[in-house]
Amino acid sequence: MLIIQKYFPDLTPDQISRFERVHSLYRKCNVKTNVIPRKEIDSFYEDHILHSLAIAKIVCFRPGSRILDVGTGGGFPGIPLAILFPECQFVLIDSKQKRIEVVKTIAEELGLKNVIAIQIKAEDIHEEFDFVASRAVTAFPAFVNLVQKNISQNSQNSLPNGIIYLKGGCFEEEILCFSKKVEVSEITSFFAEPSFETKKVVYLPLN
Repeated sequence: MLIIQKYFPDLTPDQISRFERVHSLYRKCNVKTNVIPRKEIDSFYEDHILHSLAIAKIVCFRPGSRILDVGTGGGFPGIPLAILFPECQFVLIDSKQKRIEVVKTIAEELGLKNVIAIQIKAEDIHEEFDFVASRAVTAFPAFVNLVQKNISQNSQNSLPNGIIYLKGGCFEEEILCFSKKVEVSEITSFFAEPSFETKKVVYLPLN
């Protein structure tokens, strides 16, 4: 938990309380539904919470913003972002019902009224959002084709509406066709931990 406060020192007492509780909630859920690899439970705050919050280092969502988290798995990056931005709405989707049940449980236990979790495939959701976020569920061009229909044309944030993608490793070829528009931020420019050395935040404006 201290690692979160290190990079986000202005958290409210409610946010601190939720971030403190979230680890034990996931540990409990993981006993029945293995949504987080067991080897990552001990590094949970770094590997999942802080990694998700890298998105907050490129955009501070304004109140009223709507964010779609595609392929959320156990709730990342949506749950940490929902804690950080309580006045925004987050819709977390995944094709696996057991994962969505975990997300619903975590959101309910934390009292996150700004989280909606739905079992649905990305191609079947047709609402519009300010941003679509994800942790590398597929190759980037395929992801863009899948979700560009969900980007609203009415921007209200400091960044134009678009896709925010958490990606690791080498993927220059994946973004080659978007090279004139895409912006890539090294997570190590935000967080000093060695585990983020090859990880990036990819932003593609679609407005």
